[in-house]
Amino acid sequence: MFTQLFTTQKKLMLTIQDYGIMTLGLFLFTMAWNLFVLPAEIAGGGISGVGAIIFYATKIPISITYFVINIFLVLIAIKILGANFGVKTIYSIIVVSAFFAIFQDMLKEPLVDDMFLSSVLGGMMSGIGLGLVFSRGGSTGGTDIIAMIINKYRNVSPGRVIMLCDVVIIASVYFVFQSAEKLVYGYVMMWVVSYSLDSFLSGANRSAQMFIISKEYEKIAEYINTEAIRGVTLLQGSGWYTKQETKVIMSVVRKKETGAIFRKIKQIDPDAFISMGSVMGVYGQGFDKLKL
Repeated sequence: MFTQLFTTQKKLMLTIQDYGIMTLGLFLFTMAWNLFVLPAEIAGGGISGVGAIIFYATKIPISITYFVINIFLVLIAIKILGANFGVKTIYSIIVVSAFFAIFQDMLKEPLVDDMFLSSVLGGMMSGIGLGLVFSRGGSTGGTDIIAMIINKYRNVSPGRVIMLCDVVIIASVYFVFQSAEKLVYGYVMMWVVSYSLDSFLSGANRSAQMFIISKEYEKIAEYINTEAIRGVTLLQGSGWYTKQETKVIMSVVRKKETGAIFRKIKQIDPDAFISMGSVMGVYGQGFDKLKL
């Protein structure tokens, strides 16, 4: 009974933590638009970009456009993808709409009097905010929903659908301002958002897969397992040139941990053969949890 209660409380705390970090990310995302993008009249991608273009043309607040379009897409998604469609996505839509409604008019003049800097700073802040949301299994909806719906019926990469949608959305700003300059800065922001998002998601959690061949494999494996506190798998290998059987240590570690491991291997066996490669994602005990 006590164990079950403890497990329930732990799950509740993790859920609260997830939503707290998501809310911070959504706040950074909307503030990027309110502080840098909207005052400079730049159009980014996604439904926020659609809302921005409509705002520039008609002065209808982004909060209204963002909420109405996303709710329409969510209803379609529930009908097509099922009733279990993302609760976190719906939460994000409501929170972003609320933040836009509260903070959109807080700044009348551009915070930075340079469109290039506005697009870069807005893109960086937006990318970091999205990174926080995505790291907790959330989504801001919009073009993500369109991609999921299309992907159900067509064998098209969701990333390609999202990119195509963003290119079309940003290009639409030309019909409002007839300015190629604003068009270019919109694409600059799109690239910065993408780069910042990728860097944030892979930065702190960047991992490496190590293959180590050494006669002192037992000492090296013991160090990695007990002091670096990482899992070790011993593989049976055979040298083609020497025709001798050997043990191969395979371990996946954080990149920030590799320096200490290299130094220890050099102490144990300076002649050890080491191969290290970056890995896109590592899931399981000691690493990231699957968020599907």
